Amino acid sequence: METKQFLKELVEMSGISGQEAAVAQKIAKAFEPYCDDVRIDSFFNVYGKKTDMHLDGAPRIMLAAHMDEIGLMVRDIDENGFIKFTNVGGVDQRVLLSQEVIVHGKEDLFGVIGAKPPHLQNPGDEKKAVKMKDMSIDVGLPADKVKELVEIGDPITFLSPLVDMQGSYVNGKALDDRASVAVLLETMKELSRIRFSAEIYFVATVQEEVGTRGAVISTYQNRPDIGIAIDVTHGDTPDASKDDTVSMDKGPTIAIGPNMHPKLTQRLMDIADEYGIGYTTEVAAGPTGTDARSMQISRAGVPTVLLEIPLRYMHTPVETLNMETVKKAARILAAFIASMKEGWEEWLTY
Repeated sequence: METKQFLKELVEMSGISGQEAAVAQKIAKAFEPYCDDVRIDSFFNVYGKKTDMHLDGAPRIMLAAHMDEIGLMVRDIDENGFIKFTNVGGVDQRVLLSQEVIVHGKEDLFGVIGAKPPHLQNPGDEKKAVKMKDMSIDVGLPADKVKELVEIGDPITFLSPLVDMQGSYVNGKALDDRASVAVLLETMKELSRIRFSAEIYFVATVQEEVGTRGAVISTYQNRPDIGIAIDVTHGDTPDASKDDTVSMDKGPTIAIGPNMHPKLTQRLMDIADEYGIGYTTEVAAGPTGTDARSMQISRAGVPTVLLEIPLRYMHTPVETLNMETVKKAARILAAFIASMKEGWEEWLTY
């Protein structure tokens, strides 16, 4: 499957944390042509194993990108049929008003998060942010019908399909972190064209947005020698400091900090330089909040690196991505894996 089409299909699916089953099936099907074995565990992590062994003692490498998205969940239905909701993951409540959503009940229901028009507001209300607990979703049905179709705990996702912008930019929901799942697929394709010596586990993890839980489970199970987490970072915007963002047009970002193994991180940069693939660097002085942290401290510890995809407007329905970065990230990862030769263990020691 063409990677951009794969990403489009993923973005337009519902899969908030804890509700990833359908997304997992889609990912597993896309992995199958490029992997020796594909399976889904009981938590809906997807594992694609790819092996091309030409070296005794070849490393076990795990690449992880999470498939879950932030979203909402039904917490109540009032007497008029308006749906009250809460968040799953780090939803920015400032962007919720006037959003179009899909309530995934017994059938999918289109709804809007409405707001009182300015004509009816009390003086000064326009200066106040509406709290999530005071918002509701209108699906346009009477209360008895809503309660027939919708139950407490049903997931809610934003109606925000992947759309083309100018050039190689795209926009939509859930690019955090399904853009990185697309990197996994693109890396598989790259490795299918070259020789390498490794046992590779491509893992699309679950429940990252609520505690990197899928990474804990899958790393413990796979016991990798090297871990590679792929996630998003903050792309440059006019209203954000350059100290907190990276360029959207210079390739993927390589994170540097205590969560990442220093020699492997340097190796990743050296490979990118050797092949002339652009990248930026970013300092992460503490735990990254990505799957990298859980991978690093699994079992007796896993030397881990973090490759990031610059993304604008993170945790909103209008996340923006440069598709060229997906390709560049995959090229760096494939070249990094292919560089594993005899003596690779020295990269992990001093």
